[in-house]
Amino acid sequence: MEITTSSSMLLAHAHGVLHLPAPSPAPYLTKRSYCASRKKPGLRPTVRAVMARPHQDVAAAPPPARKMVTTAPPPPPPPPATAVTTTYHDNWFDKLAIGYLSRNLQEASGMRNGKDGYEGLIEAALTISGLLRVDQQWQTVATALERAFPSYILTMIKVMMPPSRFSREYFAAFTTIFFPWLVGPCEVRESDVDGRKEKNVVYVPKCRFLESTNCVGMCTNLCKIPCQKFIQGSLGTAVYMSPNFEDMSCEMIFGQQPPEDDPALKQPCFRTKCIAKQNRQVNCSI
Repeated sequence: MEITTSSSMLLAHAHGVLHLPAPSPAPYLTKRSYCASRKKPGLRPTVRAVMARPHQDVAAAPPPARKMVTTAPPPPPPPPATAVTTTYHDNWFDKLAIGYLSRNLQEASGMRNGKDGYEGLIEAALTISGLLRVDQQWQTVATALERAFPSYILTMIKVMMPPSRFSREYFAAFTTIFFPWLVGPCEVRESDVDGRKEKNVVYVPKCRFLESTNCVGMCTNLCKIPCQKFIQGSLGTAVYMSPNFEDMSCEMIFGQQPPEDDPALKQPCFRTKCIAKQNRQVNCSI
């Protein structure tokens, strides 16, 4: 083949024309082009773009926008709890005793009302508080208590039970058993008497009479002072009734004389709640 090619070149040179044969493509170029044109399976378009144009920078994806988290305002504080009025379920004995004392109180004052039960008792006390002077209120309640308890029974108790530890504890226990209808549930507590412990105190967690009236004057003038005088005079035993006008509790301490400077007598009227103030427009305090 090389001899033939050389002869052709000499003949062409002799005629003055030189025709060079077209060079055949090199085998390695064809193979390289074939390899470059082959598609590699699994190659992502994004990767091919980067390989084809390495001088171009791929723009970074913008960061996700932050979500503004707003905190809900705290809930408003709950409204203050309102005072709950105690509900009483009087049995037959309670109703009998309430009606009996209410009738005696109305008869002693000379003023009647048509209401029954504890409501009738409060109405009678309200009428007395609004129409009578303080000293007349004391005397009216004392008269009603004397009518409620026969004099011979009071005299017998006074003679048979002179002031002693036994009588003080007896009166305290008797009050907790037979008078919850008037003052509400109560219990016996101890106190120091001459260096000894005695169960001579009646503790009333919430006085029914004070809760029903919300009246300082009716508490002191129609309950506290008349009862202290009545028990001292009729039973011969001293007693000190100490109401707490903040929580409406009360303590009855048998065997203790009321102080001369009694703090209960300095308590101002509950003007916003007092039924005597609302219904009678009077200053019920002493």
